[in-house]
Amino acid sequence: MKACRDKSARLHWLAAVLVLLAAAPMGEANSLNLSGSIAGVVSDIAGTPQMGATVVLFNRYQRVVQRMLTDDRGSFRFESLRPDLYSVRVNLANFLPAVRYNIDIGPGIRQMLNINLASALSSLELVYAAPGQGALMSEDWKWVLRGSLATRPVLRILAEERGGPPGPRDSAFSNTRGMLRLSAGDTGFLGPLGSQPDLGTAFALATSLYGANEVKFSGNLGYASDSGIPAAGFRTTFSRNFDGGASPEVALTMRQTLVAGRAGIGILSGNRHAAPALRTMSLSLYDRTRLSDQLSVDYGATMESVTFLDRLNYFSPFARFSYDLGEMGTVEFGYSSGLPPVELLARNAAALETEQQQDLATLSLFPRMSLRDGRARVQRTENFELGYRRMLGSRTVSMAVYREAVANAALMASSPDGLALGSEYLPDLFSSSSVFNAGSYRTLGYMASLTQALWDGWSATAAYGNGGALHTGRGDVATGAAGEVRGLIRNRRQNWVATRVSGVAPGTKTRFAASYQWTDLRALTPGHFFLTQRVLPEAGLNVSLRQPLPSVAVFNGRLEATAELRNLLAQGYLPLTTGQGRRMQLIHSPRAVRGGLAFIF
Repeated sequence: MKACRDKSARLHWLAAVLVLLAAAPMGEANSLNLSGSIAGVVSDIAGTPQMGATVVLFNRYQRVVQRMLTDDRGSFRFESLRPDLYSVRVNLANFLPAVRYNIDIGPGIRQMLNINLASALSSLELVYAAPGQGALMSEDWKWVLRGSLATRPVLRILAEERGGPPGPRDSAFSNTRGMLRLSAGDTGFLGPLGSQPDLGTAFALATSLYGANEVKFSGNLGYASDSGIPAAGFRTTFSRNFDGGASPEVALTMRQTLVAGRAGIGILSGNRHAAPALRTMSLSLYDRTRLSDQLSVDYGATMESVTFLDRLNYFSPFARFSYDLGEMGTVEFGYSSGLPPVELLARNAAALETEQQQDLATLSLFPRMSLRDGRARVQRTENFELGYRRMLGSRTVSMAVYREAVANAALMASSPDGLALGSEYLPDLFSSSSVFNAGSYRTLGYMASLTQALWDGWSATAAYGNGGALHTGRGDVATGAAGEVRGLIRNRRQNWVATRVSGVAPGTKTRFAASYQWTDLRALTPGHFFLTQRVLPEAGLNVSLRQPLPSVAVFNGRLEATAELRNLLAQGYLPLTTGQGRRMQLIHSPRAVRGGLAFIF
């Protein structure tokens, strides 16, 4: 009887094993066919695994999918992910965050991430893994063992550390990072929106005060390259992090420069030999809040005081509503009035990768000043815009329609034949040209773009649009006086086509971006301040380069050489000819070649 019972027990165990063996491959095959996973290891720059790092997984709409902490080996893993594009963000005290976008997960694909955190620079490397690569079953058993409650240390409090000094989150200064740049070479992304000086030295510093308070301080100072006139600007930003989110970001910006004393400016200021100063002080607020699971809003306002021959005060509100349609994409509606919402535009800029670059781009944007009827004017716009964006695999489709009204449009005027411009042509703040008040105009336009992710770090964009362009007919004037030129300008609709390619060159690690916008070469196409689009078309051929340089091991940071070549073919110039055969050109985006050296820490 005992032998029969033993035989029956063995038969039951054998049947159970056969059932498990039959079910396991089927379940694994279904999982490989229908879902993928992301796994990785977090370590410091020396290769030491980092336990307790927060790893957050986002979907293509930047919504949190999962989050977890790394184990004692620095490992993490996200399972059962449906095929899509994902992003991963890693945070750990005393280290800069590491972010990886556009991680493509397909059926049966396991993406492996190697994450190296450093106090100055965080890098995240994606190691592609094909279906069936490696010993999947053995790896699964390893992850099961690591996740076992009996073998996984969750939290340990060492007795000797209880009475020790305060942690890094409680210290006065933590998570400090910054940037120092000579010649400010790559702050020109917002160039079409206003006057951007190349003053010589720019810096940006950000730090956390006692963990919860975020303070940023940036400056841009030196001399205008063409006129040798001193100029400076400083910006201070404060925000506070709470358990439920962050407080609004408040920024105070101050700028000052002298204007070259020519073209009768001294007479307007009451002193023939005086060089009047342009001073601006602005207080701005920016915040982002989520009204529901699908609806979020970015909003803010700027109160700016401009002093130049007179005191001008402006209030400029802006807002952008974003509605998430899930897999169908995102619909956005934006509104701005007054000065361009540079805080919102800088955050949209794909070319500005770090918060330090955003701060410097915002700081260096002086208002567009001009003269009319002997009084100083500031260019102001009112913009209503409706946009749509959707990701289709590795492609992003985007489109927008807008209505814009511009008052006191400021255009650059240059006379290569030495034509004496009148007193209402204001000398440009940072070049040898002058600024002309073209009056006001309204336009209705639209655009559509397609961005294709080519491979890791590379992308190509093609865009088409239609909007307002300024024409002058035959371009003949009698004297070139400001009122006469203003009477010739007409606003007509004009088509344009733009392309852009960006990426990282293998081997040299050179980051580059090249763009070209084609339109009628006999018309001047003003730049539009897109509130819902990531593409900002610029007239002509534009190239931006950033080359990493070898750095000394003593310094905890990296060096970059930068170069910016704007409108290389000098396109989009509006020529005028006087009765005496003298020539004058109206320019919106002048040709410029700039370079610099940046130290990022």
